[in-house]
Amino acid sequence: MNRRILQLAIPNIITNITVPLLGMVDMAIVGHLSQSHIGAIAIGTSMFNLIYWNFGFLRMGTSGFTAQAYGARRMDEAVKILVRAFTIALCIAAALLVLQRPLARATQLVFNGSSQVMELALAYFFVRIWAAPATLGLYAIKGWMIGMQNSRLPMWIAIALNIINIACSLFFVLVLHKGIRGVALGTVIAQYSGLAIGMLFLATKYGKVIGRHLDIRGSLRLAELKQFFKVNGDIFLRTVCLALVFTFITSASGKMGDDILAVDALLLQFFTVFSYIMDGFAYAGESLVGRYIGANNRRQLQRAVRMILMWGVILTAAFTLAYAVGSNWFLSLFCDKPEVTAHAQPFLFWTMVIPLCGVGAFLFDGIFIGATASRQMRNSMFIATAVFFAAYYGLRALTVTGHTLTPEVITRWNHVLWIAFMAYLLARGTLQAALLNKAVYSKASK
Repeated sequence: MNRRILQLAIPNIITNITVPLLGMVDMAIVGHLSQSHIGAIAIGTSMFNLIYWNFGFLRMGTSGFTAQAYGARRMDEAVKILVRAFTIALCIAAALLVLQRPLARATQLVFNGSSQVMELALAYFFVRIWAAPATLGLYAIKGWMIGMQNSRLPMWIAIALNIINIACSLFFVLVLHKGIRGVALGTVIAQYSGLAIGMLFLATKYGKVIGRHLDIRGSLRLAELKQFFKVNGDIFLRTVCLALVFTFITSASGKMGDDILAVDALLLQFFTVFSYIMDGFAYAGESLVGRYIGANNRRQLQRAVRMILMWGVILTAAFTLAYAVGSNWFLSLFCDKPEVTAHAQPFLFWTMVIPLCGVGAFLFDGIFIGATASRQMRNSMFIATAVFFAAYYGLRALTVTGHTLTPEVITRWNHVLWIAFMAYLLARGTLQAALLNKAVYSKASK
């Protein structure tokens, strides 16, 4: 079982490492331009998180459904799921392109930054939005491949995509001096390159299977679409809450000033690195849990979950130690501005808490996605989001000593923001652990 987990997890980890690597390069590029550029990238990225995370079901729901079809040896159903997810992805992308200006105005109301930061963030937004069809199409393709127990092809797609993205961003910014628009344009070119590579892999690896079972009309029947949207509607609402929390963090940081906005953007890179490593094992959980539920094999299902959680404990210990020892070195990779790194010092403690509070949230998400236990995921996220806002506003009220936002008050408020974030992560993992037997194990009876 460990071998199967690692065969799925390691390619996913390599895939996911390229994602924060890209974010790190973008942050490093603009971090050497100005503090305003750091804040603008944080807000610009959050804009797309707010948009794209809400459609994460195109990957998550697709992988869960596909893994169960694979376990049941229903290749006809697996191909229908691919067609269904990809079609819906393109329809959503078309709507985003049509509505890009209203979306930009709406996100302006959410985020808080100086006029210079917001001007740069919107410049980034109006270039990067044109990558929507490729980005969402790749969600569907990657989710389908993971469900088919194939983590290597998504790995090669991600590696190629991110190499192209980094090369283009560096060229547009350092050679052509396009600034933040150059970073966004690099992303657009890379996303379409990744989509082209993904389509090529589908044709070469699965062309015969897809050709044999392709049924576009059958894939889009109303009954199948209802089932698809029933599960994915829950994942959508769950992801709305996820985007809401992260958007609020950026918004609250902006209200505390550009210094705190830049600091929190940098500290969230620690969270990003840990999350993408852990998601490698979560994706393995999606594949194996869905497969064993589809095969109705309860013993293997329970064994897979135990081993995935064991790997989570090992990685949590490793990350906690690494962040305790190397947080300042890690921080220096992103920014060489002494004033920003100095402001970050009081908050580096939270980087060591992230792995301890976040491990359950990441791994149980993968396990529940594989089981298509979307309702339990949704309800756990509702409660965890409520915990986040209750903790933030409740604790912040206790720190109010007057109406003046002194540096001391701002520091306390930012600590409160990180306490609330840790409580949110811990609540997600704890609630899903309590629901494991009912939501996951009960779906396989043998």
